Amino acid sequence: MSGYYGAIYNTILKYMDILNSLMANQLIAERDRWVLWLPVALALGIACYFALRIEPPYYVGTLGLMIAGAVAWMGRSARAMVWLVAIGFFAFSLGFTAAQWRTLRITAPVIEKALRAVVIEGRIDLVEIRGKGVRVTLDHVRISTLGPRQTPEKVRLRLAGNQPELGRGDWISGRFSLSPPSPPVAPGAFDFQRRSFFQGIGGSGFSFGSVKVTKKAQSDGMAGVMSEITNLRRHIALRVLGYFSDRGQAKTGAVVAALMTGDRGGIPNKTMATFRESGLAHLLAISGLHIGLVAGIIFFGVRAVLALAGGTALKFPIKKWAAVAALAGALGYTLIAGATVPTIRAFLMISLVLVAVLFDRRGLSMRLVAFAASAILLMQPEALLGASFQLSFAAVIALISAYEALSKWRQGRGRLGGLSAPGWHKPLLYVGGVALTTLIAGGATAPFAAFHFNQFPHYGMIANVLAVPLTALWIMPWAVIAFALMPLGAEGVALGVMGWGVDLVLAVADMVSHWPGAVSLLPAMPPWALASLALGGLWLCLWRTRWRLFGLAAMAMGLATMGFYDMPDVLIDHRGRLMAVQDGAGGMAVSSRRAGRFTSDIWLRRAALDSPTPWPGQSAKKSKKPAVSLSCDGLGCLYSAHGKTIALITDMAALEEDCAMANVVVSTIPVHGRCRGPDLIIDKIDLWRDGAHAVWIENDKIRVQSVNGERGDRPWVQRPKNKKKPAGGT
Repeated sequence: MSGYYGAIYNTILKYMDILNSLMANQLIAERDRWVLWLPVALALGIACYFALRIEPPYYVGTLGLMIAGAVAWMGRSARAMVWLVAIGFFAFSLGFTAAQWRTLRITAPVIEKALRAVVIEGRIDLVEIRGKGVRVTLDHVRISTLGPRQTPEKVRLRLAGNQPELGRGDWISGRFSLSPPSPPVAPGAFDFQRRSFFQGIGGSGFSFGSVKVTKKAQSDGMAGVMSEITNLRRHIALRVLGYFSDRGQAKTGAVVAALMTGDRGGIPNKTMATFRESGLAHLLAISGLHIGLVAGIIFFGVRAVLALAGGTALKFPIKKWAAVAALAGALGYTLIAGATVPTIRAFLMISLVLVAVLFDRRGLSMRLVAFAASAILLMQPEALLGASFQLSFAAVIALISAYEALSKWRQGRGRLGGLSAPGWHKPLLYVGGVALTTLIAGGATAPFAAFHFNQFPHYGMIANVLAVPLTALWIMPWAVIAFALMPLGAEGVALGVMGWGVDLVLAVADMVSHWPGAVSLLPAMPPWALASLALGGLWLCLWRTRWRLFGLAAMAMGLATMGFYDMPDVLIDHRGRLMAVQDGAGGMAVSSRRAGRFTSDIWLRRAALDSPTPWPGQSAKKSKKPAVSLSCDGLGCLYSAHGKTIALITDMAALEEDCAMANVVVSTIPVHGRCRGPDLIIDKIDLWRDGAHAVWIENDKIRVQSVNGERGDRPWVQRPKNKKKPAGGT
């Protein structure tokens, strides 16, 4: 037997050596692409840090980085595979360390409970237009009922009614209601507390009446420069909104303001929905398309003007002058747009291309993407978890890879003779290019959009074929002209013409979004499925030889999980004010649509549902959904599912009877050990401590998840710090 197993062992070693040799040969053949995987290793280190359930000791990242650096240094003379693994481990450790240091650096106090009618004073860091009012973010905050150690560094406040003219750097004071950042509404849902933590925001609220400006902004130093840029952004937005409001085109003005300044707060929710459902939402988020168009318009415009200026083109390097002008214009547009992750990424790439023009070099597109991704991940590691980073880089990487392959194919096949005839081929190629670009970008971003927004627009390619050329050839050129005319007060000439194009885009979005089956709702996707899709896509796009096709297997594995969302049998929010149960036919019944509309909308969206089944006692008008196996009275509800009885208790009087008959008790009042019969008890104390809960009944077993149980003990997870329990009764 030993000889038999020895033969098997030797055979395995033989095939492993062959596989190792093949991989080494493939890697050596693609050594010019190795550098593209450095940001991927950075991202894996960052993802590992955020996936932990406990906060690692502060020295873990630094220690890992030192060990990885030593291993990489010692392995520099080893075989290629060993050295690559060492470098990858170093980049992984660098990403982990960057995320850990970022967390340690920005940790700040967060208010623990709601504060009513408190006096808040602070300096305005950001002013945003929001519908009928404005929203401000304050730093250097002072709160009347809190000491310095309990006071957040920043708070975000909504100001309604008549307010004085406000600008960045102004100090204001007023009476506000302030609440802690909201936790996720369900296990696995978007983490608002984590986003607020990395934005440095320790509370949000609204004003009572007008605020008072106690001190105007300083006009010197870097703070003064940033204040002027922010105020300029708001001034531009107000002038644009004012121009169109005077003409009764408020919706058009809000879209124009979004395209010029990146401030989308004034766009009505219904209009935003039509853009998402038609696949045109990317036009409203300033990113690579917009930055590239502005830089290109300025570059070719300046170069054309200089070329017409006598002998200037013969005596001076006008191409380099145009590159400098385009670089300055792109930087200005990036700052006015708020310097978000997509705009920073786009500016970094465009700036490298323009700098290459200055030094008579040719930019390497995929390496530009790798550089931009690395810079953003090192500066803001948390950006990896955001939709903006994922969508923008997925689209750019897929487009560059696809057009690299297409260029190689065309070089091998030669020009397509039928399309080389003069006259009609250029418009046809442009429209075809837009369609192909939309198809590639839409396919690359679809998994990330499904993960974050749970929907997929089916007619996005048609909408983009109509709207993107209009944006590129009409809207954005007039936007550049409007920027140039604003110092003269003559921007209305360009804004009016720009508005015509925006109206056409609005019409396209509205038309496409109302086509039958325009959008499909998709259930929540597990994070590991998205990771499988992303890594498979990167393997497919970053390599050039045939082994890139192995990435399709990883992508297929990720796609296979998209239709297997396991809807909870019971959901209850962290306050115990909202409940939801399965209706037995793939739907969900929600206890109230008024008390928690935002929460219930997210619950429904994660289950790929557009409306709930009526709760007992609610009006069932226009509902074709089946009744829920649920009976309710003034004390609570009894829900039957999979042979189990779940009691939803809202009154102490129901406690004794329901605890005797139910398998699961969900109580919005504290139980305090007075309920001993059920297999599972979730009461107000559990909700207060661990957040929203989800309950599944599977094969006669009961499984429960809580928001804080899933997130673990991390700096952004708020947990009650005092041992005093809240008073009972709701």
